[in-house]
Amino acid sequence: MASILVVDDEIGIRDLLSEILSDEGHTVEAAENAQQAREFRQQFQPDLVLLDIWMPDTDGVTLLKEWASAGQLTMPVIMMSGHGTIDNAVEATRIGAMAFLEKPIALQKLLRAVQQGLSKPAPASPAAVQHIAPAPALPEPEPLIAEQSFTLDRPLREARDDFERAYFEFHLAREGGSMTRVADKTGLERTHLYRKLKQLGVDWGRPGRKAQLASPAPPDDDAAG
Repeated sequence: MASILVVDDEIGIRDLLSEILSDEGHTVEAAENAQQAREFRQQFQPDLVLLDIWMPDTDGVTLLKEWASAGQLTMPVIMMSGHGTIDNAVEATRIGAMAFLEKPIALQKLLRAVQQGLSKPAPASPAAVQHIAPAPALPEPEPLIAEQSFTLDRPLREARDDFERAYFEFHLAREGGSMTRVADKTGLERTHLYRKLKQLGVDWGRPGRKAQLASPAPPDDDAAG
């Protein structure tokens, strides 16, 4: 997974984007202004930056120009704005930004832009491309058991809870513990999904992340803004 820097002066957006990207397995740092972004850029060299345009100290386009002129624009940068214009998007792209996301940011657009930014290949000559060896085939995952039996001779509430518990455990296992993908598969908002799992006592934390996310209270992630 990748290291991602989120730069936005609104704490709600920083927290939401950080939670979504962390849930996808990425390491996320958050900066509330351009000065913090400069410091993080120097400290841990992010693989990708999500950069808000309108910030109180230095706007995102100016910071982007600064990085480009100093030879520090070595990572893909995705610009974000709730009040952006076509001129902003064109200027940011001309400087070196790879994408422009308008707030509120739809979840799928965010994940798609991040995936494209992280998977963008380095330039290669035609000769070099011809000698690239094919990637080895990945082993087939073990099939998940999608059928279970339930005892029906008991109160409806108990039977329903057991079914829902098995249902969510199945989807969590199939999606590798990604709450974003489970929410998408089950058709539930993330907030509702977290509460439901907690109510059912489902062990939903990924290894090493349970302590970090022990008391989740995230907002709806269908749109970040």
